[in-house]
Amino acid sequence: MEIIGFVGASGTGKSYRSVMLAQRVQADAMIDDGLLISKNKVIAGRSGKREATRLASVRCALFVDKTHCREVADAIKAHQLERILILGTSEAMVERIASQLELGKVASFIHIEEVATAEEIALANRMRTEEGKHVIPVPVFEIKKDFSGYFLHPWERLKNSFGRGTVDESERSIVRPSFSYMGEYTISDNVIRAIAGYEAMRIPETYKVNRVEVRPSAHGVHLDVAVTLVYGCDIIRVARKIQTAIQKGIEENTSVNARKIHVAIKKLYIPELDASHNG
Repeated sequence: MEIIGFVGASGTGKSYRSVMLAQRVQADAMIDDGLLISKNKVIAGRSGKREATRLASVRCALFVDKTHCREVADAIKAHQLERILILGTSEAMVERIASQLELGKVASFIHIEEVATAEEIALANRMRTEEGKHVIPVPVFEIKKDFSGYFLHPWERLKNSFGRGTVDESERSIVRPSFSYMGEYTISDNVIRAIAGYEAMRIPETYKVNRVEVRPSAHGVHLDVAVTLVYGCDIIRVARKIQTAIQKGIEENTSVNARKIHVAIKKLYIPELDASHNG
């Protein structure tokens, strides 16, 4: 097995550049911030960007936890990987990761300055320090369930911020970990309820939103939505439209995963009957 180290200080754009570099050196997989990634998929591990503090994030990246370490080491053996790119803030860090995972000596090192200009490194650093944005070199759907509420979105939304590359930009995602914030950040259940109610009422066949209940889960929220629909509509079709609209509204505006949305039809509104009563 050949180990190649990719070294650069925190916030210099290693994760962004890693996809292109892994292709260039023909690496079978890469290790970045606690994750083992191969062919745009997370094979094993957990991201240090999920941790609540910077110290915990570093410990995760170094595979200090024995269970975490063993999971990744076993996955490397099971997939028979021959060349691995390991990302680290220093050569010593890369060597320690290789040692923890029992991968042997590091054959060579590549430094961020060899693959990125000073201007690109400075821009990456500003995005990290001023906006708290961290790149994970996998598509959104690979990590979405583990980053509920972390302001996660595809890199393609910000691709114009960097210089052009030859790699599909959708292979990277951006998160804003909790340890990036100055102070605590939370999203109130009332916000989720308001968005759900608003999105449901945008469906023409919805007459009234009777109730919205929010139940937090490990990777997002579950919602119970009771509505009154206009009589004569296709109930099943409209209920599905409501589910889709609510999920899209919540996830796009808060990045909280709407895991399950149960829509209950409580009543049917008959306009003609209402008009006769008023008359």
